[in-house]
Amino acid sequence: MQKDLVKYRKVITSIACFHLIFISNNSELAAKYFSDKEGETINAQIIDKGENNLFLAFDPQRNNNVLIADNGEQLNDERVLISEIIIEGWEKDPDGKKLELAAYDSMSIKPGSMINNQILKEDLNSIYATGWFSGVQIKSQDGPLGVRLIVKVVPNPTLKKVVINPGKSVIPKKYVKDIFNNFYGTTLNLNELQNKINLIKKWYEDNGYSLARINGPERISEDGIVSLNVSEGIVSDIKLRFLGSDGEVVIDGKPRKGKTKDWVIKRELKTTPGSIFNRKTLEADIQRLYATSLFDDVKVSLAPDNLKPGQVIILLDFSEQRTGSLTGGIGYSNSSGVFASIGLQETNALGRAWATNLNLNFGEYSTTFNFSLSDPWIKGDKHKTSFRSNVFLSKDYPQEFNSENNGRIYAVDDKTTSSSDTFSNIVLEKTGGGFAFSRPLNGGDPFKDAKWRVLGGMNFKKVEMIDSNGNNKPYGDITPTTGNINEIICIGYSPKDGSCPTENTLVSFILSTSRNNLNNPINPTSGNKLTLGSEQFISMGNSSPTFNRMKATYSFFIPTKLINLKKQCRSKDASNEDCSQTFGFQLKAGTIIGELPPYESFCMGGTSSVRGWGSCDLSVSKSFVEGTAEYRFPVWRMISGALFADVGTDLGTQNDVPGNPGELLKKAGAGFSLGGGVGVKTPIGPLRLDIATKDLSGELRYTLGVGWKF
Repeated sequence: MQKDLVKYRKVITSIACFHLIFISNNSELAAKYFSDKEGETINAQIIDKGENNLFLAFDPQRNNNVLIADNGEQLNDERVLISEIIIEGWEKDPDGKKLELAAYDSMSIKPGSMINNQILKEDLNSIYATGWFSGVQIKSQDGPLGVRLIVKVVPNPTLKKVVINPGKSVIPKKYVKDIFNNFYGTTLNLNELQNKINLIKKWYEDNGYSLARINGPERISEDGIVSLNVSEGIVSDIKLRFLGSDGEVVIDGKPRKGKTKDWVIKRELKTTPGSIFNRKTLEADIQRLYATSLFDDVKVSLAPDNLKPGQVIILLDFSEQRTGSLTGGIGYSNSSGVFASIGLQETNALGRAWATNLNLNFGEYSTTFNFSLSDPWIKGDKHKTSFRSNVFLSKDYPQEFNSENNGRIYAVDDKTTSSSDTFSNIVLEKTGGGFAFSRPLNGGDPFKDAKWRVLGGMNFKKVEMIDSNGNNKPYGDITPTTGNINEIICIGYSPKDGSCPTENTLVSFILSTSRNNLNNPINPTSGNKLTLGSEQFISMGNSSPTFNRMKATYSFFIPTKLINLKKQCRSKDASNEDCSQTFGFQLKAGTIIGELPPYESFCMGGTSSVRGWGSCDLSVSKSFVEGTAEYRFPVWRMISGALFADVGTDLGTQNDVPGNPGELLKKAGAGFSLGGGVGVKTPIGPLRLDIATKDLSGELRYTLGVGWKF
């Protein structure tokens, strides 16, 4: 009995000494985040940088020499009986009772338990693992029925504030406040703090700040202020490199030079040196670079900046497109006869992303020359203003004076009919040019997705009325050899003195605005678009008219799923892109105020108008209203179909056009057409073939065009 008592005392003595070692080792947790009693600050890094844990788990491997023993005798397998467990230190904490239960519930040791060295270690770790305590002491006392364990805990301070450093971090302060707001005034729990930090991490990840790292807290002050240091990932520099056909960025030991100016590329980048790296922003930057059509490929890589730790360098490698092209062809048209065309285009002139276009058409009956220059973004303009200009020389065969079924008006030199007059086509020889500035209403932010856009500019042209032989003939007559003098009209502008000049000078100011809310500019299935425009012509002399032309267009689309011919359309989860079915509606209206030359009238009929009629074969008027309803649906792979109805009216204004060419040619003035079409997807839009009826007369008209009507 005496021997057993001695042995029992040895065990109790070992436990009583053992708690001091436990205190010294596990107090490292408090040292990581809390100041000591003398006010000294313990600086330490996160324990586990990979997991960013906020507390230090007790490591048995560091304490292999800690055993329940006396005089060097190892008694690892000896167990003692615990008769009572007392938790102390929580009494003054506002959440005290909660902390007492948390400490007790975390322990596997209960009254009546037989414990050894290992069990005591595990329970000490479990108490710390609750996250509520910055310190834990375990003392033992002898009792009549066994050993009494006294667990003295030091609760974490009351959480009062969480501070994000630096103070100008991109994460909204309100978001941080909302995360911790319900926990202010309560005892700090390190586990809960870790969960909240994970929410902050998730905000950075969800918003594209993929390089952001949260370090800390380095320390938690006794007054309950938690400081979190955020390294958001600053971009120190952006380097542009150009790849050759061999894929190398250097040539003869020097960086390869590209055709495109650096500033043309960098103006498309919202990501700039000194900004915070954002994956979503950089992806949008790359999409804008591809949209310029200057590059075949853009590769992105990141490199650390050795001179600025914590910052990154973005490397952009470009494969430039061939931006020049030469086109040519031979064809035939009713207006031009047999013709040959040649075109020269350059979309990156001088490396400034300027687009130049030179087109020449040599026809049996016409010759056309046009040169245009456009700048998609004037250098240095934060509003992203674009500029375009052109000069042209053309010979047109105006459709205002032609009719498919009722003949045409021929060019004559005076109002006297003669058997010597020839049946010469009316030709308008136009020489002129123009320029326009256009900008989105982005408020000075070139990267803002602005729905509204405005345009302003001027046009200049001289129009000479001639026949197909180049002779000046300002008049027109349906029957030039036997016609009625009352049916002879002035083709151009006729001044108030009743004369009919052989040429007109037209100078106009253009102003328009548009709001584009379509989901796709080429193949829309939802959204709407509004366009309003006005062109004011001013007089520059006796042969120069003054009038105003106004026009408005509104289109909208409603996505639907009525026909499931395509496999993707049969899925309930199919998106508009997978199954592009839609109802499209368009309404157009326009009016002209003032005296105008007949060739500047509104025309109805044709591919972009009421499709059951030929070009300008429905009416020639001063005002008009048109409407279209169209159902578009996919058929198979790249093939789509459409059913449509077109309607239009001149509002009785054909008689208001000088000379009344529409009435002379017996154009209907109003009508409708029903039809359908088939389209094949191409990079520039659907290549479509439409078949339409004229007022349900049974007369069918076939039209071929590129892109949808609207």
